[in-house]
Amino acid sequence: MDLNVKSPFFLTQALHGLLKAAGTPGRPAKVINITSIDGQRLNPWETYSYHASKSALIYLTKRMAARLVRNHVNVTSIAPGAFASDMNKAARDHGDDVAQGIPAGRIGTDEDMAGAAIYLASRAGDYVIGETITVDGGLVHAALGTSIDA
Repeated sequence: MDLNVKSPFFLTQALHGLLKAAGTPGRPAKVINITSIDGQRLNPWETYSYHASKSALIYLTKRMAARLVRNHVNVTSIAPGAFASDMNKAARDHGDDVAQGIPAGRIGTDEDMAGAAIYLASRAGDYVIGETITVDGGLVHAALGTSIDA
């Protein structure tokens, strides 16, 4: 909770004066939180605190957006899926295997995350407020799941 919820909140609070001074109705200042698909759905591991804190950050993003939009500060978040990293060793070390469970058929690349961040930070993203953009190759919103038909 300290890293995933308190830190983004207190950092935004500390920068509020600068963000408010930088934002205008025609060009708002931006805060982009990094959440996770694990804040949107369950995974098979017992990562209770991670799930809870990432879900909390998604809703903190919405709450902060509702308050800060009047100061011309847009708050959004990006929820990444499987990307090769030290945190996601499965995607890093076994990307081809992980990709088999992702509708897009691959794990994410640096460009996938950069594109989402550039969009939200740019003029093109100025009308997006409080939203979480899921960058996961369709795992959360396009995977069919398991049938319960007998």
